[in-house]
Amino acid sequence: MSDQSIPTVTVDQLPTPLPAGLVVLDVREDDEWASGHLEGAVHVPLGQLPGRLDEVPRDGQVLVYCKVGGRSAQATAYLQQAGVDAVNLEGGILAWERAGRPLV
Repeated sequence: MSDQSIPTVTVDQLPTPLPAGLVVLDVREDDEWASGHLEGAVHVPLGQLPGRLDEVPRDGQVLVYCKVGGRSAQATAYLQQAGVDAVNLEGGILAWERAGRPLV
């Protein structure tokens, strides 16, 4: 699957605050999650995603992020194949932080 087929959004395309119905999915590892994440995010590490797919809501769009965008691109492709309306956050949490957006 090529990157062109993966729906992607940049931080500056996202409204502040994020829309109420948007599900945010963090696919980083536990230690990365503990060091800070987007408020309200669901945490499912990439390697656990296939076994925990039922934890990802399917009734709206899902914004997927990792540290720089690589793992979340993989997760987005997987979720898309599973019928989830997923979109990858380009640049990941590093781009989010660079843009001055808050973490918890």
